[in-house]
Amino acid sequence: MPEVDADSDYIHGKIKELNIATEMKTSFLNYAMSVIVSRALPDIRDGLKPVQRRIIYAMNDLGMYSDKAHKKSARIVGEVIGKY
Repeated sequence: MPEVDADSDYIHGKIKELNIATEMKTSFLNYAMSVIVSRALPDIRDGLKPVQRRIIYAMNDLGMYSDKAHKKSARIVGEVIGKY
């Protein structure tokens, strides 16, 4: 194991020695909160989640309206996965 200065947590000036359990807990919680805020919560402006907004936008691009002929949902899914 490399030597660590007594007055510093850094090894060789750039590498910091950390407790892996603490770092994983902190990093996971930060990531989880980021996902919840950016993907899982509906937007205050229109009440839609990002994935719902992408689906509606793709349906509009394909010209899918209530007065048009039926299309399978697989077509919409393919469009959303392919473009977004």
